[in-house]
Amino acid sequence: MPIIANRLFADIKAGDRVSTVRTIRTPDLRAWGAAFGDAGIIAGVGAGQADAGLAASLFAALVGTALPGPGAAIRASSVSIAAPLPADVPLTVSLAVRETNAADRTIGLDGEIAAPSGAIVATAAITVTAPDKAISVSVPEHRLEALLERCKGLDPLPTGVVHPLSLDALSGALDAAAAGLIKPVLFGPEADIRRIAASGGLDLSGARIVSTTSEEESAAKAAAAAGAGEVGALMKGSLHTDVLLHAVMAKEAGLRTGRLLSHCAIMSVPTYARRVLVTDVALNIAPDTDQKRDICQNAIGLAKALGIETPKVAVLAAVEMVHIKMPATLDGAILSKMADRGQIVGGIVDGPLDLDAAVDAAAAKVKHIVSPVAGAADVLLVPNIEAGNMVYKNLGFMADAQSAGLVVGARVPVMLTSRADSAEARRFSAAAAVIYADALKRTPDAILPHAAD
Repeated sequence: MPIIANRLFADIKAGDRVSTVRTIRTPDLRAWGAAFGDAGIIAGVGAGQADAGLAASLFAALVGTALPGPGAAIRASSVSIAAPLPADVPLTVSLAVRETNAADRTIGLDGEIAAPSGAIVATAAITVTAPDKAISVSVPEHRLEALLERCKGLDPLPTGVVHPLSLDALSGALDAAAAGLIKPVLFGPEADIRRIAASGGLDLSGARIVSTTSEEESAAKAAAAAGAGEVGALMKGSLHTDVLLHAVMAKEAGLRTGRLLSHCAIMSVPTYARRVLVTDVALNIAPDTDQKRDICQNAIGLAKALGIETPKVAVLAAVEMVHIKMPATLDGAILSKMADRGQIVGGIVDGPLDLDAAVDAAAAKVKHIVSPVAGAADVLLVPNIEAGNMVYKNLGFMADAQSAGLVVGARVPVMLTSRADSAEARRFSAAAAVIYADALKRTPDAILPHAAD
């Protein structure tokens, strides 16, 4: 977890400056309107007062995290809006110390929010009381933009893009390439790929094309390239998912690990201040206990790659008590004990836990649940695909969550993009694949460990 430390009055002087980059998403505007009752936003009439509210919040968040940091208190704040805050682009938020007053330990700050063009869209004058004692806190990583930041120190990942015969699939791969995340190798009929690119005005100059004649050939050649180390990840194009995964699991591809393949959704919910992985929401329909063991181990490996040293896994059920007639509760108890016996390694597993106890410490306390996982789960292991898909879509469509997704369990990560995925979600998934592939290369035994039988 990132460590955030504050600064005391004596450590702050005029001219000190901090900044951060934050993207205001269109869903953030809706969430702000719903949270504070802005009728204009709720009714869909313009941006309402969100510009002023969100600008003030961005400045306040920077005060609370960096200058001075935890323990500071805003005494006065005046925000001026010069232009509408642009959505879905990175904004640079900065604070500079204008003056300090030793008599009452207050600090005068000037704030600015700049659009990508450099134009100033908001300013602020803020008076803050500095903390009176040193504070250092660990804060779980939350928003998925941090995945993109981590990739800035890594080389673009050679990625096999399998049968990208739609504008969405092709543009998604090229967008990830333009972001510096991947080096695309396109497997599919070359003439069709070039025709689609031309129709969308897409530039293929940075991509290599391996021409094929069918979905099956595209999948087989891409999987073989991954097995040979020519590409370090696979990205689904326009072919059927089962065709791609059949090629990945073919013995001749050399990608098997002896582990079940499973899908992990990485979710960042605006109202929940930590990321969670939800698994399996897309591949395994009704996994049995042994399959859930693999799903659990795969998720622990991905969580470790994302920077969680000891992931906490909640095996979900409708209730937190074991009931013979409720198979999900039995699976929770068995998987928890399997982790105790070293049959699942690298994380802390507990179950059964219902969803509220898994993510809310107060709910767990009311229910008298004593568990290192309750209220702090990093991974939510769902009973079946219906439950997982509902949790995933509920968070995405009703809670405006950011999301990314990977198929893990093979020797390379697989990105299963969907036509419904936003460009943002595709970039986040590519970033997750880059991070996972790098961790798999550096620490393979931690990401795909051999557990006791």
